[in-house]
Amino acid sequence: MDLQDQLKNLFPDHEPQDVTPEKENENKIWLQDDPIICKYEKRKGKPITILEGYTGANEDFKKLSKEIKTKLSVGGSFKDDKIIIQGDYRDKIMAILKDKGFKVKRVGG
Repeated sequence: MDLQDQLKNLFPDHEPQDVTPEKENENKIWLQDDPIICKYEKRKGKPITILEGYTGANEDFKKLSKEIKTKLSVGGSFKDDKIIIQGDYRDKIMAILKDKGFKVKRVGG
Protein backbone atom coordinates (compact mmCIF):
# COMPACT_ATOMS: atom_id res chain seq x y z
CA MET A 1 0.00 0.00 0.00
CA ASP A 2 1.58 3.24 -1.10
CA LEU A 3 1.06 6.74 0.22
CA GLN A 4 -1.73 7.59 -2.23
CA ASP A 5 -3.79 4.57 -1.13
CA GLN A 6 -3.28 5.45 2.54
CA LEU A 7 -4.44 9.01 1.90
CA LYS A 8 -7.53 7.73 0.07
CA ASN A 9 -8.38 5.55 3.08
CA LEU A 10 -7.97 8.46 5.49
CA PHE A 11 -9.81 11.03 3.33
CA PRO A 12 -12.32 9.22 1.08
CA ASP A 13 -14.13 12.42 0.03
CA HIS A 14 -10.99 14.22 -1.14
CA GLU A 15 -10.49 14.58 -4.91
CA PRO A 16 -6.73 14.68 -5.75
CA GLN A 17 -5.57 17.39 -8.13
CA ASP A 18 -2.74 17.08 -10.60
CA VAL A 19 -0.26 19.78 -9.69
CA THR A 20 2.67 20.11 -12.06
CA PRO A 21 5.15 22.91 -11.44
CA GLU A 22 5.74 25.07 -14.48
CA LYS A 23 9.45 25.04 -15.24
CA GLU A 24 9.04 26.41 -18.74
CA ASN A 25 9.66 30.05 -17.83
CA GLU A 26 12.44 29.18 -15.41
CA ASN A 27 15.17 28.56 -18.00
CA LYS A 28 14.28 31.19 -20.59
CA ILE A 29 17.19 33.50 -21.21
CA TRP A 30 17.11 36.43 -23.64
CA LEU A 31 19.15 35.68 -26.76
CA GLN A 32 20.98 38.57 -28.38
CA ASP A 33 22.09 39.20 -31.96
CA ASP A 34 25.67 40.22 -31.09
CA PRO A 35 28.10 37.44 -30.20
CA ILE A 36 29.27 36.81 -26.64
CA ILE A 37 33.04 37.19 -26.46
CA CYS A 38 34.92 34.26 -24.93
CA LYS A 39 38.46 35.26 -23.84
CA TYR A 40 41.37 33.39 -22.29
CA GLU A 41 43.72 35.08 -19.83
CA LYS A 42 46.21 34.19 -17.16
CA ARG A 43 46.00 35.92 -13.82
CA LYS A 44 48.68 35.21 -11.24
CA GLY A 45 49.87 32.33 -13.42
CA LYS A 46 46.50 30.58 -13.47
CA PRO A 47 44.28 30.28 -16.57
CA ILE A 48 40.80 31.81 -16.59
CA THR A 49 38.05 32.10 -19.19
CA ILE A 50 36.11 35.36 -19.42
CA LEU A 51 32.71 35.79 -21.06
CA GLU A 52 31.55 39.32 -21.83
CA GLY A 53 29.34 41.25 -24.21
CA TYR A 54 25.89 40.12 -23.01
CA THR A 55 23.39 42.95 -23.41
CA GLY A 56 20.41 41.36 -21.62
CA ALA A 57 19.38 41.60 -17.99
CA ASN A 58 21.92 40.91 -15.26
CA GLU A 59 19.66 38.25 -13.75
CA ASP A 60 19.71 36.28 -17.03
CA PHE A 61 23.50 36.56 -17.19
CA LYS A 62 23.76 35.35 -13.58
CA LYS A 63 21.55 32.35 -14.39
CA LEU A 64 23.74 31.58 -17.38
CA SER A 65 26.83 31.89 -15.18
CA LYS A 66 25.46 29.46 -12.63
CA GLU A 67 24.43 26.97 -15.30
CA ILE A 68 27.87 27.00 -16.92
CA LYS A 69 29.63 26.56 -13.59
CA THR A 70 27.44 23.63 -12.57
CA LYS A 71 27.71 21.88 -15.96
CA LEU A 72 31.50 22.15 -15.93
CA SER A 73 31.85 21.61 -12.16
CA VAL A 74 34.24 24.53 -11.81
CA GLY A 75 34.44 27.69 -9.78
CA GLY A 76 33.91 31.17 -11.05
CA SER A 77 32.26 34.50 -10.43
CA PHE A 78 30.08 37.19 -11.97
CA LYS A 79 31.61 40.68 -11.77
CA ASP A 80 31.28 43.88 -13.80
CA ASP A 81 28.99 42.26 -16.41
CA LYS A 82 31.55 39.50 -16.99
CA ILE A 83 31.52 35.80 -16.17
CA ILE A 84 34.91 34.60 -14.94
CA ILE A 85 35.44 30.82 -15.01
CA GLN A 86 38.49 29.21 -13.41
CA GLY A 87 40.45 27.25 -16.00
CA ASP A 88 40.63 27.14 -19.80
CA TYR A 89 37.20 25.84 -20.84
CA ARG A 90 36.66 27.92 -23.97
CA ASP A 91 35.69 25.00 -26.22
CA LYS A 92 33.23 23.50 -23.73
CA ILE A 93 31.69 26.87 -22.86
CA MET A 94 31.30 27.77 -26.53
CA ALA A 95 29.56 24.44 -27.17
CA ILE A 96 27.16 25.03 -24.25
CA LEU A 97 26.34 28.55 -25.44
CA LYS A 98 25.83 27.44 -29.05
CA ASP A 99 23.43 24.71 -27.87
CA LYS A 100 21.43 27.41 -26.08
CA GLY A 101 21.28 29.49 -29.29
CA PHE A 102 23.90 32.16 -28.58
CA LYS A 103 26.47 33.38 -31.05
CA VAL A 104 29.96 33.10 -29.61
CA LYS A 105 33.23 34.68 -30.71
CA ARG A 106 36.57 33.25 -29.55
CA VAL A 107 39.26 35.79 -28.67
CA GLY A 108 42.87 35.14 -27.65
CA GLY A 109 45.05 32.05 -27.86
